[in-house]
Formats: sequence, structure tokens, C-alpha cells
Amino acid sequence: MEKVTVVIPNYNGIKYLNDCLEALYVQSAECGFRVIVVDNGSTDGSAEQAKEKFLQVKWICLPENTGFCHAVNEGIKASQTDYVLLLNNDTKVYEGFVQNLYEAIEKDKRIFSVSAKMLQWDNPTLVDDAGDRYCVLGWGYARGKGKSAADYDKSVNVFSACGGAAIYRKSVFEEIGCFDELHFAYMEDMDIGYRARIYGYRNIYEPAAQVLHFGSASSGSRYNAFKAQLAAVNNVYVIGKNMPLLQWIWNLPFLLLGFLVKFLFFCKKRMGGLYAKGVWNGLKRCFSKEGRAHKVHFRFKNLKHYLRIQGGLYLDLFRMFIKS
Repeated sequence: MEKVTVVIPNYNGIKYLNDCLEALYVQSAECGFRVIVVDNGSTDGSAEQAKEKFLQVKWICLPENTGFCHAVNEGIKASQTDYVLLLNNDTKVYEGFVQNLYEAIEKDKRIFSVSAKMLQWDNPTLVDDAGDRYCVLGWGYARGKGKSAADYDKSVNVFSACGGAAIYRKSVFEEIGCFDELHFAYMEDMDIGYRARIYGYRNIYEPAAQVLHFGSASSGSRYNAFKAQLAAVNNVYVIGKNMPLLQWIWNLPFLLLGFLVKFLFFCKKRMGGLYAKGVWNGLKRCFSKEGRAHKVHFRFKNLKHYLRIQGGLYLDLFRMFIKS
């Protein structure tokens, strides 16, 4: 009996999708799994090509690109298993990937998500992502990026799982909601990991589950105009919707410094105006009717979780400076 549903969002992934599915289907997973590909209005023939080869895949074909969040939410809703594993189309999993993630999340009912060990496509000896951190400057960052994979061989708690290769407990989605579709893409995995932590759940990293990741296959280069502006919007939105007012005020000096440094960084890349516009649009979203409807309201019963999160924001700042 299947325990896991693997959901793969696809948008014009003709260079990667077949290899992604082929690597997945040679897995020997005792837990059993099924695969749903959510095609986001691809125009490159990737869906048609993969349909002919992988008849066992369930397909959800959307008429246009509705963004990562809506696509994976459709897959989550269509799944009928206890766990949902999200996997980018520009990945190639190693043997034991599904089973190792399943065994990790089964260890504790308070685990919401487990992030895989993502390795760089062109150099698998280096980490692409070993779980995500989030610090008091308002910066989310990939743990271990560009460092030796051998140094990240222990399972640890992380702020959130990277949605490019992670398993999630479906019952928690039913409690806290699915991915916030106002994000479209970027920071949505940080947001849902944050939300889960407010409710008292954990997110962990599991090094035994390994996967190659190309990165930025849908949006292009790591730094581009689309990503710079949208990530800025979502960065502000994550703070606005998850931090209570008092916590927001307490962290304001750090947040202002963080956004100033990011602005100067993007100015050097001649995208400072786009970043500033994104920050402004993020503020507007926080105070919009839609944004306020998604606000995570403070509940006194979650106070200890907020305090634990705040301590983690300081700790992740320290970890960032010592490159841990």
C-alpha cells in the first residue's frame, strides 16, 4: 500500500522531466509511492513527451502557469496518502530517496517536514541545500550552499524544508493550510515552515535522502529581474503575515538593516529599483484585504513557540556568520 505521493510541478521542463521520473521509478521503496505531475501550462511538449513514456503517472494539466504554490496545492489535494513528497522537475534522486525521507518523518508525529540533501548538479560533492535557515535580518538562506557535502551528514532541526525536495505530513496541511498562493513562487516553503513552527511542529534535514538539483530551471539564472522583485515581495510578506506586531517592532532594527543590505546588493547588480519596488509591493500586500486574510493570528497558547522561533532567528544569524 502506498504511503507517499510524490508531487512534481512542471513548467517547460523538457530538458529534465524524463530524467527526473526515470530516476524516481528505479527507487526501491518499501513504503510504496505514487506520482502526480502537475503541469503548469507547459508549451515545450514536456508533458506530452513524458505521458508517452510514464503511463503510471497521474497527470493534472493546468491551462496556464499558475505558479508553484497553486500547482503543488492541486497535487496535495489530489493525494490520498499520509505523506506528500514535493520534488522539482529539475532533479535526479539517488537510490533510497523516498524511503529515507519516509523513515525520517515517521520518527516523530510533531515533524511536519523533512528536507533532503540537495547536491549541485554539475558538482555533486557540493551542497545545493541542506535545509533552510531564517535569521532576524529577515533573510532566508540555504544551509550549506556551495560547501562540501561530506560536512552535512547529520540530521538536524532546520527552520524550514526546501520545497524542491522534501516530504510533508498531510494532516498538518489540513490543520494550518496549504501553500499560500499569493506567493506564486519563492519563499513559500519558508512561509509554510514558519507557520508549522508557530503551531509547534518541527522541520528537519535528512542527509540520507540525496538528490541532484540543477536550480532555477524555470526562472532562468539565480539572479534575474523576475526573481529579484518577486522574492522581495514575498520576503516582506512572510514577515508581515507570521510575526505578531510586538515581535515585528522588536525586530525592526535588524529587519531595516537586512533590507538595506539587500537593496545595496541588488543595486550592484543594477536591480536596486526592482528590489525596492518589490519591497513596496510586499508592504502593500501585507495590508491588503487578501494579505490580511492570510495573517496568522497570535494565540497565547502558541507563545512558547513564538519565543522558540525568536531565539532561532538570533541563532541562525550567528550560524550565518560562522557559516554553519
